[in-house]
Parts: sequence; structure tokens; C-alpha cells
Amino acid sequence: MFSPPVLGVVFALLLCLSAAAPANPVTEILAPAEKVEQKSVQPATISADSSPSRDRAIGERLQRIYSELDDLQSLRVHVSNGVVTLSGTVGEQASEENAVRLAAQVDGVVEVKNRLVVNVSFKRRLDQTYGRLQALAADILGLAPLLALAVIVVVIFWWLGVWASARRGLLAKLTANSFIVDLIAQVVRLLFLLTGVVLALSLLNATSLIGTLLGAAGIIGLAVGFAVRDTVENYIASILLSVRRPFALDELVDIAGVHGRVTRLTSRATVLISPEGNHIRIPNATVFKSTITNYSRNPLRRFEFDVGVDTAQDLLSVQALALQVMDSVAGVLSTPAPETVIKALGDSNVVLRIYGWMDQASHDFNKVRSETIRAVKSAFDEAGVGMPEPTYNLRMTQLPPDAAAEKKTSTQAPTGEYAAAVRDTKPEKPLGGETGNGRTGNLLENDAPSEI
Repeated sequence: MFSPPVLGVVFALLLCLSAAAPANPVTEILAPAEKVEQKSVQPATISADSSPSRDRAIGERLQRIYSELDDLQSLRVHVSNGVVTLSGTVGEQASEENAVRLAAQVDGVVEVKNRLVVNVSFKRRLDQTYGRLQALAADILGLAPLLALAVIVVVIFWWLGVWASARRGLLAKLTANSFIVDLIAQVVRLLFLLTGVVLALSLLNATSLIGTLLGAAGIIGLAVGFAVRDTVENYIASILLSVRRPFALDELVDIAGVHGRVTRLTSRATVLISPEGNHIRIPNATVFKSTITNYSRNPLRRFEFDVGVDTAQDLLSVQALALQVMDSVAGVLSTPAPETVIKALGDSNVVLRIYGWMDQASHDFNKVRSETIRAVKSAFDEAGVGMPEPTYNLRMTQLPPDAAAEKKTSTQAPTGEYAAAVRDTKPEKPLGGETGNGRTGNLLENDAPSEI
């Protein structure tokens, strides 16, 4: 239901929330009960003026400041010659750091001695956690109307995205390719959803999260992209193949040396049916990068075959006879005209290569080629055109009787499992086309535009 980019945004939101969480409480719980730490903040110069009254004023000032802060009210302050010593118990490490920082900011303080102890009492931590949960619950209740409105905005924009993406007729005006229409519909739905999320964050005064969300989504998208690189590459290749349309359904093609008829193009692979009836799935990325030979795009296709004739024959007469025969074969076109050429001089014959053209829309290529070869062979036989076979000189050597016996080979018929396998006449798996409708559908629609 949700596309990968939307899931990336959700993951990014969780990442942001986890980053905004308070410091790791485990380190606070495992901190030692007693801790003496000295933090000194020294100004550029130290005043030579120091008196008990000045120390007393610094101490009173710090006590008044600490009395206004809940976690620092019980601290004790002692000042001597501008050196402030803090002692007592605080609930958190953040309160300890705050107390030291405030003391260092008072005019006249030369150094701050930190003798504060962080209270790691279990009951105190439970009370603090409970108090925070109460405060959080109060904040959520206060934001409940805005949260409800933000959810309503997101739902409305999500519904608008679904409605807009369902307007197939309007989107089809941009392109006749159904796969591209689906892709545009998904992008439109995602844009509406993102607009609703941005408006919802604006209502909650949390627009500063947008940059963080986009950055986290980019990082997550990059990681996912590396993890599913092959899948993404095949998906992009399927889009490009669907747009360019180098082949259509049931067209005979040769892709990277793989020969077969196209039966399906999905978002991941191109499916061919070989002449033997085998299903061959080729990744779309490989298809897009490979040399594609389409035998069906042009209805006219040329066939050829070789025939050897006697060297004593009149080659011009033989060539004319072959052309005359091809004019009478059904399926062989007169335009482009067939032709015969002398390919080579063999050991005992002259090899002729015969070319002819046929229309694949009305005739079968293999049948026309086969009928042409049969007709030429019959015409040559009737005209007495010799088609000699290669001649070899054999030298016979008489072997001794013992050696001849050793050369004899056994002609015993195979037995056992091997013989049963040889005699097995069960047919192979029936041939057939691709069946079933995949979830992604077939990208090779009949009404989609083609490359030429």
C-alpha cells in the first residue's frame, strides 16, 4: 500500500525521534555514588581585590540563584578568596553541570570546586520518570486538537492523491504506455501525501523537522539503494525498455545470443520462449545493455542455404535454374528478387549460395526455406545437375590375425537401467507460453507506442 519512499520517511521520523531523546540513562545509573570533580574557569585576569565581604556576596548571590531552581535548592555554597566550593546532592548530571556553569559565571569567581553528588536512588529516578510522563501526557492532551487536525489533513491529502492517481484517462493523455501511467500515478499519490505531511508539521509548528526528515530519508534511501542495487537497476531498465519498445509480444528476437519469442516483460525480467519451448528469463538490465536482434520488426526476412554442384557443370545455367525454381515456390518474394552467388570452390564441387526473401506476416520462415531447398534439389535432379560428395583416397593395410581380433568391439546391447533409459519414450514437459498474471502486469501492451 505504501511505496518505498513513504516508508523511508517513516523510518526517518523514527530516527529523528530517537535522536531527540534525552541522554543515555544507563550511564547515569551506573555512575558512582560519590564523585569529586573540579572544574575551573579562569578569567583572563584575576582581580587582586579579595575580601570576606566579597566572598560572602558571591555566596549569597549563588544561593539566591540556586533557590529558584528546583533541583539546586539544597546545594551548599562556600566561597573563600574567590574559590567557590559546591557540595550537596543533585538528581541528574545535567543539574550538576548547570550548577557549575552558573557558579563560574558570577563576577569575582576564580575557580569552582565541584563536590556535588548525583543521586542515583531508584525511587528518585522512578519519581522523576513518572513526573516526566505526566508532563508529556499533559502536553499531548494540550496538543490533542492540533494533532487530530494534523491527522485529518494527512488523511485528506492521501485520499486526494488516491483520487488523482485513479484518473487514468487524464494521465493517459501524457503517454499511451500503461506502465508509465502507473509510474506517474504513484508519483502523484506520493506528492499529495508529502504535501499533507508538510502541512501537518506546519500546524504542529514542527517544520524544522522537515530538513531532518529529508536528510534521514536520503541516507536511508542511499543505504536501501546499495542493498537492492540490482533490483533498482532492473526496474529502471524496465521503464526504459517500456518507453523505447525495442520488441513487442510474440516477436522473435536474439538478446545477447539467446534466441526466442518475447512472451512477457515485467519490472524485473524479460521472458522469452525458446524454439524448444523453454522459458528463459533475462534481467532487464542485461537486456537493456545487450545487442538486440529483432527478426519480426521487419516483415520481410531473407533466408539462405548452400548447395554444391559438379565442377563440370555450366554454372550460369545452374544459377538460372535455381532462380527459376525459386520463382515458383509459394512464399518466396519476387521483390526483393532472389539471387545466387558462387561462394567457394570446394575439394570436389563448386559451392553456390542461394538467397531468397519471404514475408513473415503470411508465411512461416522455416517452412518457406525448407520448401525452397526441396524444390531446388528436385529441379537439379531432373536436370541432371550433379551434386557430388567429397572424394577421399583410402589406403588399406592388412593386419595380422591377432591384431585384427584385438580390434573387434563388442556389439552387445545395453542392459539394466541404461537400456531402460534408452527405450524410455515418455514425452518431455509440454511446451507453452507464460501463464498467469503477475502482480506487476505485462509491460508489453498492444496499444503502447513502439520504438519505430
